[in-house]
Amino acid sequence: MCSLYFAGKTPETSRKVAETMNACYVFMQIYNMPRIKKSPACCSSRYGLAFLSCYGFFVAYALRVNLSVAMVDMLKNRSSANTSSSVCPHHSNPVPKHNHTASVYDWDSETQGWILGSFFYGYILTQIPGGYFARKYGAKWLFGIGILCTVIFTLLTPVAADLGAGYLIAVRVLEGIGEGVSFPAMHAMWASWAPPLERSRLLTVSYTGAQLGTVVALPLSGQICFYLDWTYVFYIFGAVGLLWFFLWACFVSNNPSSHKRITEAEKTYIMGSLKNELSPTTDYIPWTSILKSMPLWAIVVAHFSYNWTFYTLLTLLPTYMNDILGFSIQQNGMLSALPYLGCWLLALLGGQLADLLREKYLIRTVIVRKAFTIVGMVGPAVFLVAAGYTGCNYVLAVACLSISSSLGGISASGFNINHLDIAPSYAGILLGITNSFATIPGMVGPVIARTLTKSNTIPEWQIVFYISAAINIFGAIFFTIFGKGTVQPWAVQSIQIQ
Repeated sequence: MCSLYFAGKTPETSRKVAETMNACYVFMQIYNMPRIKKSPACCSSRYGLAFLSCYGFFVAYALRVNLSVAMVDMLKNRSSANTSSSVCPHHSNPVPKHNHTASVYDWDSETQGWILGSFFYGYILTQIPGGYFARKYGAKWLFGIGILCTVIFTLLTPVAADLGAGYLIAVRVLEGIGEGVSFPAMHAMWASWAPPLERSRLLTVSYTGAQLGTVVALPLSGQICFYLDWTYVFYIFGAVGLLWFFLWACFVSNNPSSHKRITEAEKTYIMGSLKNELSPTTDYIPWTSILKSMPLWAIVVAHFSYNWTFYTLLTLLPTYMNDILGFSIQQNGMLSALPYLGCWLLALLGGQLADLLREKYLIRTVIVRKAFTIVGMVGPAVFLVAAGYTGCNYVLAVACLSISSSLGGISASGFNINHLDIAPSYAGILLGITNSFATIPGMVGPVIARTLTKSNTIPEWQIVFYISAAINIFGAIFFTIFGKGTVQPWAVQSIQIQ
């Protein structure tokens, strides 16, 4: 048995010791020196957690994006107001609408931007607290109650809209506060559940619930608005969220040791594979070292950059489909969902490929993370700019936007899970930090985009796309230069290798 202690070491000594430890650890993982028998994935508790958390993120993002589609139908005289400024003719809809009962509102473009962006003003407040409390008290109930709060305020959305734009903004802020703990809490939970060589697979299954929620919510919201009215968008998805909370409360545990239905073989496999990565205490948090870590700031910059494009499209793509390409509310949701369908599929496939490259072909984790980040950020930038030059070629425009968002799914196995590579014990806190910065685009992106597109012309939207693409490319370059793939010295107080 060899014991490596970082306490009292100089920074240079700590760095060398960490590199030695990581080399030993990777060697053991690859060649199975500890002879930890891998537990089958089928019917396992860790994959049960992956699918239930996927359902949770499905709910979270369905509740987040449904307003983007409903907004098109919540406004007075929208079609007549926008026809004169739209380059592309509106597509005729041969089927009469049936949604005559819901209220409509006279909100200008700036007010719309504030309503769509208000969610993120609450979302940013609970990022770091979410990671801290999940590490200290457990992630199960924090994640569950956070999304439950979002569900409750979603059900109150129609009432708030009737009371006025200010009330709707307040409700969306409260939804954001509840949902803000979701990603940090889940990252903290995966620190105890995901074996190192299965991280990409498990986390992509879990987090692609976000894309799946978007894929389903956008077209279904359009259909609900078309055949019922926009208020039912919030009632139906709210009910789906209540069902999820019941399942989560009944079948999920904070860690393998407290799970009631896990097999002994799987428990041994998970805990044995993680024993050399986790800090032995939940009380000590090296805040100074965390904030000085350049690999962490590499994730911050990449996360911020990626989310600028993601949130801009997430909140404004239905508006672009309606105002520029001229699609109806029914067509809008279906077409707006296509980019996220591709994103979901490539994220899942990317997770499988990333772990295959690491486990079978022995490619270093840092190389895999950087390669997937480059493809998942530079590729979307290129096709997003191209979308601005497709004019009224509807097929080409939708194709470019779909390819752009689809390629973004590759980054799910890049910077997006790199927190668990560099500091698994503090992954929830690290994600809270990076997601705090990455939430800023959701707060200001829609407002800036709507300010730049007051006349709803193609040249105005080209500017929006150029800004997003430039930020994306910068983030990819920064992460490529400064990103790391190994546990950092400050991330553990002591590591024992037997």
